Amino acid sequence: MDWGGPFFVLAIIAMSTGGWIVNNWIRARHGYAPSDDWSNTEDPQARRTMQLLTSENEKLAGQVGRLEERIAVLERIATDPAERTARAIDALR
Repeated sequence: MDWGGPFFVLAIIAMSTGGWIVNNWIRARHGYAPSDDWSNTEDPQARRTMQLLTSENEKLAGQVGRLEERIAVLERIATDPAERTARAIDALR
C-alpha cells in the first residue's frame, strides 16, 4: 500500500466524516442534541436556562449593590459622633 498517495488522505477524510455522521445519528437516536465539528451541542433548554440564570444574576447583583449602599449609610451613622448625627437629622427636618 502506498502511504503517500491521495487515496490514503481521502480514506482518512471519509472515515472522519463517517464517524461524525454515525456519532450524530447515535446522539439523535438517544435524545441528545447533535454536535458540530467542534463537539459543540445546540441545546435550546440549556440556552434558556443560561438566559434565566443571567437575568437572575443581574437582579441579585443590583440588590447586593443597594444593600451595600444601605450598610455604608448605617456604618456612617453608627460611627459618627452623636452631635453630628443630631445636626444632620435636624437639617433634614
